[in-house]
Amino acid sequence: MPFTLGVASGEPAPDGFVIWTRLAPKPFEEHGGMSGAPADVDWVVASDEKMSHVAQKGTVQATDDWAYSVHVELQGLEPDRWYWYQFRAGGEVSTVGRARTAPAAGAAVDRLRFAFASCQQWQAGFYTAYRDMLDKDLDLVVFLGDYIYESGINQAVPRPIEVPFRATFEANDLESYRWRYALYKLDPNLQAAHAMAPWIVTWDDHEVKNNYFGGGLNRGDYLAKSLLERRAAAYRAYYEHQPLRKEAIPQGPDLKLYRRRSYGSLLAFQVLDTRQYRSMQGALCFADERAEDKGYCPPSLDPSRTMLGQAQKQWLFDGMNASTARWQVLAQQVLMARMDTDPAPNVQSFGGSEMDKWDGYAVERDEVVAHLASAAKARSFNPVVISGDIHRNYVFDLKTNWDDPSQKAAIGTEFVGTSLTSEGDEPLDKDGQFTTVCGDFNGNPHNHLYDNHRGYVLCTVDQETWHADYRVLPTVKDPNAHASTLISFAVEWAEPGAQVDGACSAPGAEPYGSGHVG
Repeated sequence: MPFTLGVASGEPAPDGFVIWTRLAPKPFEEHGGMSGAPADVDWVVASDEKMSHVAQKGTVQATDDWAYSVHVELQGLEPDRWYWYQFRAGGEVSTVGRARTAPAAGAAVDRLRFAFASCQQWQAGFYTAYRDMLDKDLDLVVFLGDYIYESGINQAVPRPIEVPFRATFEANDLESYRWRYALYKLDPNLQAAHAMAPWIVTWDDHEVKNNYFGGGLNRGDYLAKSLLERRAAAYRAYYEHQPLRKEAIPQGPDLKLYRRRSYGSLLAFQVLDTRQYRSMQGALCFADERAEDKGYCPPSLDPSRTMLGQAQKQWLFDGMNASTARWQVLAQQVLMARMDTDPAPNVQSFGGSEMDKWDGYAVERDEVVAHLASAAKARSFNPVVISGDIHRNYVFDLKTNWDDPSQKAAIGTEFVGTSLTSEGDEPLDKDGQFTTVCGDFNGNPHNHLYDNHRGYVLCTVDQETWHADYRVLPTVKDPNAHASTLISFAVEWAEPGAQVDGACSAPGAEPYGSGHVG
């Protein structure tokens, strides 16, 4: 069976999308178990689930150069409707996948329902969150980075698959990155989620190396050359295993991943890349090293430091200035809001002891937020940022003046999703509960939620309201665990900033607005 890694779709446009598969009958063997010679792959797209009303069909050639991956970039389909697709090769057929085209440009759209997730370390837990997504009537899944983890595998949960010993070492070349993607994609829940709806993906650091920045690592510039070689291998494997368009074909250590995806007049995603172009993160920084009266490490306040790079930042600003959507969404990796990580009163520690988040690039962050505010006012949109990376659930109001505690000072909202599995289950408190704070956390009045469950965020967006349901799991160690809604938030289009939608009723949660964790 060549379709061991499943099928996927992505990059929805009004006239089509990308459909993906990879021929790999034996993924951990040479050529993935293929002969090494090119192979023809037939594909078909139908307007019905039984595949009886064929909309398009064709044949493409899969080659060993690209690990026998297949990317079919469809055009000429009808906007805003579901299609089904399937592949055939060597007398075998794949499972049937489902994808939806985006609405026509500028079209009125009543509703969009999507999930966003990040950080799915394979050995840390089971992908039961994806199983929970299957009955949620999703139009789309947005993945915000750390699709794989490059580090060595010390299996923590028992899975029904034997990992070849050579595939357990840290991924650092093309072959080992391909093995790592194959390992992850063998998971049936991940395959089902990919087959259920189209995905929009971006990456963070673990698709290459933990905490890499641009062309370097924090251990010194002498590693830059080897990192660029490693980046070229990692980027190639990333493209080979994601439903991306031809515009994302890597050129050595470069792959242009930032792009826009729009849903009529309702919503536009600005998909960012906060890894490839960023300045050096800087060394660890502790409280006694922070700038007086500001709470930041001095490098954080250097205006030359960038998270986005000049070209991507200008592209982002141009997109905001030209927006015609009611909701403008920055789909990106790391926490954007300012966050005081020191619970001591009157002590400010923005960014904690690391420089990886936007607090480590505070000047550019505040420039981006200010531009969001001015463009939103000029173009009449409501800004929302969706983020991952931090393995915690948060909700923040975005502000141009972080010290203004007024809810009316909010210019937008940031929803931060926890990891899907990474770090495994958190240690429980003395009462056997997760830590959930519904309100100000560590003296951050613009913060509305802190939580350390695992799970994902379910978003339902219409013309007037954005609803965000935080779906969480009691454990990622049990393959039969069921998710539930921890808490829901609403953002009214005419009033930026998040409001609790209902009660915060999670077991162990402190009442909304109660303050710090005890």
